[in-house]
Amino acid sequence: MCGIAGAVSGVRVCEVIKTLDVGGAEVLLAERLGLAPQDGVSYTVVCLRARTRVLTDRLRKAGVPVVNLSPALGSSPYLRLASTVRRLRPHVVNVHSPLPAGVLRPCVRLMPHRRRLMSTMHSVHLRRPTALLNRLTIGLDDVTVAVSPLVARAATTRGARHLVSRVHGVDLAEQRHWAERAAATRADFGVPDGAFVVVCVANFTWIKNHTLLVRAADRVVRRRPDALFLLAGEGELRAGVAREVARRGLGEWVRILGQVPNARRLAACADLVVLSSHHEALPVVIMEALAAGVPVVCTAVGGVPDLVRHGHNGILTEPESAEALAAGILAAMSPETHRRLRAGAREDAVVVDMASTAVWFEDLYKELAAGRPRVPRPVESGKGTGKCPPPSPA
Repeated sequence: MCGIAGAVSGVRVCEVIKTLDVGGAEVLLAERLGLAPQDGVSYTVVCLRARTRVLTDRLRKAGVPVVNLSPALGSSPYLRLASTVRRLRPHVVNVHSPLPAGVLRPCVRLMPHRRRLMSTMHSVHLRRPTALLNRLTIGLDDVTVAVSPLVARAATTRGARHLVSRVHGVDLAEQRHWAERAAATRADFGVPDGAFVVVCVANFTWIKNHTLLVRAADRVVRRRPDALFLLAGEGELRAGVAREVARRGLGEWVRILGQVPNARRLAACADLVVLSSHHEALPVVIMEALAAGVPVVCTAVGGVPDLVRHGHNGILTEPESAEALAAGILAAMSPETHRRLRAGAREDAVVVDMASTAVWFEDLYKELAAGRPRVPRPVESGKGTGKCPPPSPA
C-alpha cells in the first residue's frame, strides 16, 4: 500500500454521494470526473442509490468504477457505506452529501492509516436533524469545499476548519459543440423558423416556481407572439403546470417536454434561458447557458447573482413578480439588448469551465495525500461576484 505521508504515487480517491440520479450535485460530480486528467489519481464513486443508469454509465465510460450499494440487502446502508470505504482503502475521501458526510466523518477518522477527509457542500439549507449532524462533524474535515460563494456564506458550512469556495462549472467544449448544433437541436424539437426560443430546464417542484413562469409567459406572448417557451423536467407539479398552461390557452407558445435526455443541448440551442425560482444555490442550467454563450433571465435569488451580472450576461428580476419576470424577458428579447447580453455570456463562459475545476481538485487531492494539506485560496465565480446591480425588471 502507498504511504500517506511523504510522496504518494497513485493517489486513490473515494467520492461518496447519496444518489446517482440526475440532479445538480450528481451531474456536477459526473461532469468533473469525466474531465479529470487522472494523472496519478484514480477514482471510485460510492453511492447509496441509483435509480437510473444515466450517470453510472457515464462514469464507467470515463474509466471511473461505481459502487452502488442500493442492491445490497440486510444491514444499514450507512454501515455498508463505512465498510465499503474502509475496504477501498483510499488516500482521500470526498463526501458530497451532508447526511452521509455526517455519518462517515467519524468512521473515517477511526480508520487505520489516517485518510484525508473532505466534503463538498452543495446546499444552503438542510433539514434540521441533518443540519445538526453536519454541524457536529464538519470540523473533522481536512478541507471543506463550497460549490459557490453563497454556499460558503451559508450556515451549512459553519464550523468548517478550512473552507474554500470553488464554482464547479460544466463541460465548456461540449456546450460549445451543442451551440454549434443549435439549428439541428431546434429541428429535433420541432421549433418553427423565426421563433425566439426561451428554455427552462428545472424539475417541477415548488422551489422552481413554474406557475410564476407561466404567468410571465402569458404576458410575454401578448407582446411577442414569436416567443416559444420550452420547459424540460419532471416532478410532482408537472400536471398542475400543464393544466395552468391549458387554462390560459398557451399551448401554442408553452411546451412541456418532460425529462429530456442530455438536456444541456436545450440550453445551448436557446435564445434565452429563464428561471423563476423561489430560491437557488448555483443552478447547473445557468452555467450551461453561459458556457454556450446564451444569456439568462432569472429571479434574483440565492447564488444566482454570483454568476448572472445584470445587464452584462443576463437580467435579474424581482422574485415572486410575474410582471417583473415578463419585463425582463421582453427586455432581453429586444435585438440590441440581446446582442449585448450574448456577448457578455460568451465573455463569461471561461468562469464556468469544469476542466479547470477538475485539475484544481486533482492537485488538491495530491497535496492532501502527500501529507502537505495546502489550503487553496478561495476562488470567486467571476468579476461580478457579489457586485450585481439591484434587481430590475428591465
